[in-house]
Amino acid sequence: MDPNALSPGSVLPVDPDRATLVARVHEPEWGGPCVAAVRGEEVVDLTALAPTVTDLLERDDAGDLVRGAAGGRTWRLGDLLAATAAGRRDVPRLLAPVDLQLVKAAGVTFARSMLERVIEERTGGDPSGVERVREMVGQAVGGALARVRPGSPEAARAKELLIAEGLWSQYLEVGIGPDPEVFTKAPVLSAVGTGAEIGILASSVWNNPEPEAVLAVDSRGRVRGAALGNDVNLRDVEGRSALLLPRAKDNNASCAIGPFVRLFDDGFTLDDVRALDIELRVEGQDGFVLQGLSSMREISRDVLDLVASVHGAHHQHPDGFVLFTGTLFAPTEDRSVPGEGFTHEPGDLVRIASPRLGALVNTVTTSETAPPWEFGITALMRNLAARGLL
Repeated sequence: MDPNALSPGSVLPVDPDRATLVARVHEPEWGGPCVAAVRGEEVVDLTALAPTVTDLLERDDAGDLVRGAAGGRTWRLGDLLAATAAGRRDVPRLLAPVDLQLVKAAGVTFARSMLERVIEERTGGDPSGVERVREMVGQAVGGALARVRPGSPEAARAKELLIAEGLWSQYLEVGIGPDPEVFTKAPVLSAVGTGAEIGILASSVWNNPEPEAVLAVDSRGRVRGAALGNDVNLRDVEGRSALLLPRAKDNNASCAIGPFVRLFDDGFTLDDVRALDIELRVEGQDGFVLQGLSSMREISRDVLDLVASVHGAHHQHPDGFVLFTGTLFAPTEDRSVPGEGFTHEPGDLVRIASPRLGALVNTVTTSETAPPWEFGITALMRNLAARGLL
């Protein structure tokens, strides 16, 4: 990525002086990551107080620490962004702002994207002729389902009618049925942050970004903050079979989170997340530009209902988790072949932004050529122990 593509002004939220922001920094001198607070254009090491982001989010005083703790080493945010964008490994750089949390994702939480999943299913993952299928599905089930509350008696009646017409789909089941689709998006510590490359399988011919709000949840199921995410998606793979979802979703560098976790405080709450507008812009090296918007106001299920489907008496998460909440955005614009819609090309610059959360910026490459994921849980524990932090 061009280092000029990232600057503090381009990635920070619109109110940086009031935002409680958590980052992670890789410090080569120590051979591992640091938990850090972002205070304007200064980034302050808090690792001695909270060795992991998981540890930080477990503390009731997490916001106070991030806003005011003395901390240790400091870095300039501009330097970290430049190093990250340049792919440097020999100087401090930004990482995804989460660590030991499980990375979960909810799918089919917006009516518009639900219909696109049905279209993928009907085409078998083949982008040719997708416009004909989109028109057919839209006329049959589109407008009415947008007004149906998932799990309601109205949804149950709609299901009966659609089954009778031969139009029922597994995606409609999780879109309007009682139980949402929630899956494990990525292994612990595998997510990439702002400025990094994101990966698409080299064999994929139909794929897209998915701009989403990501909730940071502690071990007690409390939502402590939010970030932006890109749930990179391979439409051709999932379209062949929903059982191929792991292949479509979980590949090297296919999960991006950032630029920071914004903790909840008096000035930023869960209601602000419910009202987020998340903008997407893709700029290709071929001159192609794609723009889109995902509005959390149009989500079919409340975000706390999604959290409750992940965590509760039925399932615990001792290290907490982060949860992608789904996207309204599903690109339909043709890029190269008429009627086949959008797909990524190597070198695409992807910017996902929302005023209260800043901007997550990445470039597209293949999962096979993206930097390999090599620093896992064992490496983290050994590194923290060697630094006397455990």
